Amino acid sequence: MPEERTIEGRELDFVEAEFLNIQRSRVRGVEGSHLELQQVAALSVDGERVDMTQAAVGLLRAQQAGLNQSVSAMVVASEAEMNLSVAPVVASRGSASMSRSASAVVAAKEASLKDSASVLLVAGKLQGNVTTLFDLKGALCFGAVVGGLLGLVSLLKR
Repeated sequence: MPEERTIEGRELDFVEAEFLNIQRSRVRGVEGSHLELQQVAALSVDGERVDMTQAAVGLLRAQQAGLNQSVSAMVVASEAEMNLSVAPVVASRGSASMSRSASAVVAAKEASLKDSASVLLVAGKLQGNVTTLFDLKGALCFGAVVGGLLGLVSLLKR
């Protein structure tokens, strides 16, 4: 029988279980198959299926990641879905879906964005309305200009 744990209102170092439901807690590291986090602060979360509601996580790694009204410094997933959430970096091997969310960098095979914003968006296929500061061409042009200017400055210093 699969191990199932429920944790509420605790401060823990590391938690591991196949099915895990954590509510109103602080955890350094979480690992498991199916994780549900509600009002949790965690440094690292690693699981096959991770659902977060009003949570804050440093590094989130998952096959399927769902963020609802949550914050994560970095999301690495095969499928990432964000709703009313913020993640400075989102990297997805498959699809990234964002609704009313924000990210500095989004890299995905397929991206579906609705009323969302990003600084840099790299996607093989894009659906929806998104506000980006740079697309792939813009980022390459920006990098070329900055690189040229830095090269010129280094030549002038000599």
